[in-house]
Amino acid sequence: MTLTRLRAVDVIAVVTAIAWLAAQLIGMDRVAEAGGFVPARVGGLVDLPGALPVWLTPFSATLIHADALHLAFNLLMLVWTGRQVEQALGPKLFVALYAVGAVAAAAAQWALGPSSLAVMIGASGAISAIVAVYALVFSEQRVRAIGPIPPHVVRALWLGAAWIGIQLLIGLGFGMGGSGIALGAHAGGFVAGLLLARPMLRWRFKHR
Repeated sequence: MTLTRLRAVDVIAVVTAIAWLAAQLIGMDRVAEAGGFVPARVGGLVDLPGALPVWLTPFSATLIHADALHLAFNLLMLVWTGRQVEQALGPKLFVALYAVGAVAAAAAQWALGPSSLAVMIGASGAISAIVAVYALVFSEQRVRAIGPIPPHVVRALWLGAAWIGIQLLIGLGFGMGGSGIALGAHAGGFVAGLLLARPMLRWRFKHR
């Protein structure tokens, strides 16, 4: 019997689901406070005793989800887009993309409110980086160059503008600042994916 090699995306999904189950046993509020990303902690504006080191929280936050629906939606998007992206990039670059997406998401959220005490949790920002690469690589729509701007840059700009526009519409629909949705994180992760798609693909096919 031949054992099928585990995909990195499946491992991430399983670990995330197990982390959510563990958080239910420990207490979601306690886990979110300890492992969520809080922008104000970056500049030392606030100290949270018992919390993980601030540099680690962009990653730990991806393992924490508010409820089962939040978890299910993120895992659906991760697995649906991630399997094809991992096939294109390979497992190592896929994990690197996910990690950079998590950092970019936290950085964007911090940039929107450096003194914010709101706790950012969820893998949406990291997954946004995966979705960006998926949209950029597997889109079948033809894009023309605009003057000296090559087609692949035009495509990335359109996708980035569309994604950020969607996040703004979500924010307006729920009420900016009161929705509980980390719009900056979504935008930051998506832009990181757009920027990394071509360099990672080149690296992948150069070292095959």
